Parts: sequence; C-alpha cells; structure tokens
Amino acid sequence: MKIDEALKEFRHVHFIGIGGAGMFPLAEILHSRGYAVTGSDNNESDTLARVRALGIPVFLGHAPENLRGAEMVVQTAALLPDNIELVAAKEKGIPVFERAKLLGALSGEFSRSIGIAGTHGKTTVTSMVVQILVMAGKDPTAVIGGKLPLLNSNAAVGKTDLFVCEACEFAGTFLEMHPSCSVILNIDADHLDYFKTMQNLMRAFATFAALAGDTVIYNGDDANTLQALSGLWEKEEGAKKRVTFGLGEGNDWRGVNIGLHDGAFPCFDVVQNNALTGHVRLAVPGEHNVYNALAAIAAATYAGASFEDCARGLESFRGAGRRFEILKEIDGITIADDYAHHPAELKVTLEAAKKMNYDRVIAVFQPFTYSRTYTLMDDFAAVLQIADVVVMSEIMGAREVNTFGVYTAQLAEKIPGSVWFETFDEIAGHVARIAKKGDLVITLGCGDIYKAAKKLIGLLSKAEEPVTC
Repeated sequence: MKIDEALKEFRHVHFIGIGGAGMFPLAEILHSRGYAVTGSDNNESDTLARVRALGIPVFLGHAPENLRGAEMVVQTAALLPDNIELVAAKEKGIPVFERAKLLGALSGEFSRSIGIAGTHGKTTVTSMVVQILVMAGKDPTAVIGGKLPLLNSNAAVGKTDLFVCEACEFAGTFLEMHPSCSVILNIDADHLDYFKTMQNLMRAFATFAALAGDTVIYNGDDANTLQALSGLWEKEEGAKKRVTFGLGEGNDWRGVNIGLHDGAFPCFDVVQNNALTGHVRLAVPGEHNVYNALAAIAAATYAGASFEDCARGLESFRGAGRRFEILKEIDGITIADDYAHHPAELKVTLEAAKKMNYDRVIAVFQPFTYSRTYTLMDDFAAVLQIADVVVMSEIMGAREVNTFGVYTAQLAEKIPGSVWFETFDEIAGHVARIAKKGDLVITLGCGDIYKAAKKLIGLLSKAEEPVTC
C-alpha cells in the first residue's frame, strides 16, 4: 500500500519516535487535520512536552500495547529493525512507513513546495524562510528541524498552497519529496557511512535538484554544488529556472559591503541581478549566516515575499532552537547550545563565538556516530582547538554499533588540554568549577548534549542563590 492511499483510508496514526525533531512537525500537521495521533519515545524531552500540550497521547518507552487502535505507523529513520513496536506492527499487518515517505506525501499536496537541502544550515535557513513568510502574512505550512521561537514549535500549520520544509539527505530521504523549488545550500563530506563516496553524495543532491517542478536555488560559490549540478543543466537545457546566491560576482543574489553591527552581528547590502536591492541586519552571528540569509531571501521571494518582508523577518530572527541558542546568563557566564556536529559546522560556530566579546569560549562537545568520529577525527581535533577550553562526552552512537573501535579518549589525545567525561553530571560539575565571569559555555552536537547545558544552568543557579539562615 502506498502512503497516499493509507492517508486517505486510515485515521489513527501512531508515531514511533514522536519526540524526534523531524517527527513532531508531521504529527502536528496530521493532528491539525483531524487524524487520531498517538506516539511513543524512549526519553523525556522538551519536544514531548509540546506534543502533549497539543493533546496527543504519548507513551514513554516502547511496547506492543502502545499500538492499540493504530491503523498505520510512521517510524523514525533512526529506529533499529528489532524495535519492539516496529516488530509488533509488522506482525499485526499494520502498514508501516518511514518518516521520509510521509514528508514526501505531504510535500506533494502543495502547489508551491520548497525543500531546503544542504550539508550545513538547513534548519537555520528553513527557520529564516518561515519567519519571513509568517511575519509577511503568507500563512505557510512548514516542517523545521528545530524550534522556531516565533512559533514556539518546529511546525507551522497554514491554510495556503505554500509548504516549506527541511530536506535532509541522510539515507537519501530527501529524494522522497515533491518540491516545486529545490534549494541547495552546500555539499560537504557527511553521511558517507551511507553514501560511501562523495560522488554518490553529489549524485543524490543532483537528483534532488532534478525533482524540482520549476526552480532550483543553489549556492553559486560552493564548488561541490556547482560540480553536482553541472550535468543537470546539460540534460535539461534550461527547463528549470536557476537562481544562485553567494558573495561572488555572477550570483543572482549577492551579499556585498559586509560589516558588523553591535560588535558581533553581520550587516550587508543585497544585490539582485547587479542592482542594489537593500540592506540587511542580522541578529545571528557569523559570516556563514550571510549565506544562509541570502538563500532565505531567494526562497522567500520565490514564495511571494517582498525584499522588505525579507529584511524585516531576518532582522527579527534570533536563531532556531539549538542553533547558537543562548540559554541563560548567570553571574556573567553565558550558556549557549548549538547543533553543530560536523567539523565544518563546528568551525563556523566556534569562529563566530570567538569574534564575540567573551573572555573565553568553553566548547562542550558530544561526538555523534562512530563512523563520523572515526572518519573525521583529525578534522574534529583541528576545529575544536579554535575554542579556549574543550570538554567532551563519550560518543553518542545513535543508530550505529561501534565496529570502528573509536572512543572520545582518542580524540582527546589530539586536543591539548582537553578533557572528557562519561556522564553529563560530571561534565556539568567540571564546567561549573572552571567557568568564570565573561566566559561563553557552548554545548555542541546533534545528540542530547543540551542536557549537560541544562544541568550546568541548574548548578550555577544554585550557586548564585543567597544563603539563608
């Protein structure tokens, strides 16, 4: 049975792993359409709290009885094949679909569907676009990989023909989409445990671009993207509209005269097709966000926003959840959290942090997946040394088994002065002892390292409390 047919026939949908950043938005969209939605997950999280706030029943832990009444099941791609609910669903003959299938089906229901792909920056750019469109009254439906503060959610449920979503390349999931507009931010070496070679990875991005109904927006400064798409243009003879963004001459949307305002945040002029269009002031740090903003402007104008809408939305955008998210300042110590988990992402995040007015940058990093840590260990070691102090957790294996024999201790040996701990309690305790007024403590990683930040906030908050007799 195809998922389009299942969505028409069935009304009770159960999500295994509903707390995932990619799962919750889809559950919210179906819930808004009147489906009976239930879900399960292994760990409590802020996302699960938002799920429950919608009135969606959530089971903590997996068990066959959680499927009671379910007519179809949606599973996260990170689920292991022996998951007890997954096995039970298949034994009961309940149709099971991966999250990517549902996202793809939903994207095909909208006449204007924007898929935002790239190794780095997907969540930020998707959030920027949604912020612009919501503030401009365009009423999009959206699926975002992180929480957008404007919505207090990583989903938007609109009533127009406009759909904006983050299109992830992991396991080729973005190839299930039906975009009218494909956006490619960049292509870098990642997920090679699945793609095996850069050629395969670039081929997948080219296929994603070819899926676009009418327009491809892409980074005209990124060599890998240009190489990946070169064959597409040769085959299609201009059948799709091409829109480029970047800093280099020749791009359709260019950032020029880049400077800083308030000592840390980029501001720049925007040139469209060699004509000065206007000025943009960002409230998120780092030159990489100039590229992100240009991509967002190109995508938002495709969706019908004016440049003035774009400038207004970007100036008010202060980041998505877990994207250089400032969590708290306690006694002069700033605690932030960021999703960066690839060396290229760590580099731009830490470089941006170092340009801000902090005395020291304390990086608290959780390596994610054994294969990535093993393959890119020297790159991780190099970029983490941008920070003044490096503290690490053990590797979060997620969907993998450690067949590589790789451990954080090996990475720590390559970073002078770094330390690592097995538990978040140990990490929080150590950082609470060494952090000083004027420091930035930033947790880094796409796993659950943010929990260490929360534990640190708890420790520092208690230390700040006055002693009473």
